[in-house]
Amino acid sequence: MSFCAGCFKAVTHDGTPEGEMTEIGGVPCYVATPTVDYPKDKAVLFLTDAHGMLLMNNKLLADDYARNGFKTVVPDLFNNDAVPVASLSPGAPPFDWPSWLPKHGAAQTRPIVDAVIDALKAEGVKEIAASGYCFGARYTFDLAFDRVVKVAVVAHPSLLKRPQDLETYRDQATAPLLINGCTHDPVFPPEDQKKADEILANFAPGYKREYWDGASHGFALKGDLSDPKVWEAKTGAFKATIEWLFKYL
Repeated sequence: MSFCAGCFKAVTHDGTPEGEMTEIGGVPCYVATPTVDYPKDKAVLFLTDAHGMLLMNNKLLADDYARNGFKTVVPDLFNNDAVPVASLSPGAPPFDWPSWLPKHGAAQTRPIVDAVIDALKAEGVKEIAASGYCFGARYTFDLAFDRVVKVAVVAHPSLLKRPQDLETYRDQATAPLLINGCTHDPVFPPEDQKKADEILANFAPGYKREYWDGASHGFALKGDLSDPKVWEAKTGAFKATIEWLFKYL
């Protein structure tokens, strides 16, 4: 299963983005820059869910990374064809993701990511962390397979082949990996999360899995924050992510 209903559901969070839109490597990107001094040779590549920058939450969360001292770059992974936020409206017809997804496979998406990374390196960035949510987790894994990123974080990943991708991560990657998982996730259910623990238990660069009891797919990015369980899971996952970046980036 590539996606689940939770991939196309979201509650828009309140806030005003503080970063700016610019082009990096010819790709439209949202860039959140710390207001304090920060290491100019490091950056976080924020790889979004299928709604991309059409969903305000992605920009707001990137701003939170920047508040913790990490320059954060959010590429438009979809060439201006992210899943429209209008599909989230009550009564909207189900989004036709089986027709959408073939237009946004690795052949279309990876060159976008690579162009941004190459441009960042040309600007002097030497160490990059990838943090992928849902759709973006697929490319976080792929970048780690190719040893392009120094650190990897994923939350409620989709599009993974299991257990093959976990085994490939163990055998090929060198980036310490943090997984933020949850209870209700058809595309990365608890049994697969436990399998990840078995496969990556002795992964020398570093491995950790956080499990957010009672939360559902999408919790780390687009859940209903009025629900105490979701609030706890979202803020806890973000705290774990920042601690992982401080430790390894």
